Amino acid sequence: MNVFWLSFCFLSVVCILLYYSSGKGVQSQDDREFFLFQQTYLCVYLLAVGADWLQGPYVYVLYESYGMTSYQINLLFGVGFGSSMLSGTFIGIFADQYGRRLNCVVFAFLYIGSCITKHFPHFSILLVGRVLGGMATSILFSAFESWAVCEHNKVVADIYGYVAPFDVSIIFLVVLIVCILKLWNENYGDSNSNSTVSFATAGKVILNDKKVFLLGIIQSLFESAMYVFVLKWTPLLTPKTLIDNSAIPHGIIFSSFMLSVMIGSFLFTYLTNKFRIENFMRFVLFIASFSMLTPVLIPQIKVCVLLSFFGFEICVGIFWPSFATMRGHFVPEKVRSTIMNIFRIPLNLIVLLVLLQDFSTETTFFLCTFSLLSACIAQHVLYKLTNHHHHPEPHNECV
Repeated sequence: MNVFWLSFCFLSVVCILLYYSSGKGVQSQDDREFFLFQQTYLCVYLLAVGADWLQGPYVYVLYESYGMTSYQINLLFGVGFGSSMLSGTFIGIFADQYGRRLNCVVFAFLYIGSCITKHFPHFSILLVGRVLGGMATSILFSAFESWAVCEHNKVVADIYGYVAPFDVSIIFLVVLIVCILKLWNENYGDSNSNSTVSFATAGKVILNDKKVFLLGIIQSLFESAMYVFVLKWTPLLTPKTLIDNSAIPHGIIFSSFMLSVMIGSFLFTYLTNKFRIENFMRFVLFIASFSMLTPVLIPQIKVCVLLSFFGFEICVGIFWPSFATMRGHFVPEKVRSTIMNIFRIPLNLIVLLVLLQDFSTETTFFLCTFSLLSACIAQHVLYKLTNHHHHPEPHNECV
């Protein structure tokens, strides 16, 4: 059994232990209406994220199997992030004005189109797929959360080839469309405002509220490093002596990353019971930056690099619920989707610039370290701003 399988087994055991230990401290939810809301949201959101994550381990290696060069692969990814950057703001306004449920259905159709293009080993067709995928990603990381806040108050690739996970994603997305249409009610942000006013209002909130501004800076810095990591871990963990990197168990590695994210989500529960989010996230971001430094200092020791990647993914697991919670407190509901997509503009721009420069692996991960360390500093400033103050009630002016 190699180090990848050992890591997967160990992380699985840790997740199981954390699951059962944390279950003892979770209070039952007596509110049946709230419980039904949770099930309705999670049913849809898990399908959406599952469709996205199924593709994660195989995008890079699929492009390589089609004979794409490193520069072409970077360009494909760059187009995806550029698409997300350019379309994100307008998609956010669309969600706030015309409905988050409708926007989530649009996400599914866009992603289905993106998955279909993966069957064609032609650069131009794959390029179209990246454009569709970039637009879909903007919706995934804004409209679903906005809907939820408002309503509240691998493995087949080894057998069927690298394109198989994308076909499974299509199945997930079709089921997703049905679930959204049957289970979700529609809700809006400011449905009476036009696009210009929505964008201007969102921009004014970001510029006038330091906490919202800092949230955007931290999110952009952290998630840009996260996306660069997602694109670069495959070539970094592949021994240079291998011609065909299919010898790397991409699905097992990615599954281990997801187990690490789960561990982080369990740790989030423990941390929030003892500390304020603004406080402990400073240390989480520092650990994340240190994790990204390992490929720079000792890239030849693959075991250490792999362990540091697990550490980073644990930080990702803490980051997501932490920032979803803080956005719920600080970001106004009526322009939530618009603001969240504005946050993604610098995020996508950073990733786009890094990819198009085609830096060496060491330089790329050094930039990730710098980005995460800067996010840590910004988080410290946010902590100081919110220290000794109680959180406001979450904004809930949804219609």
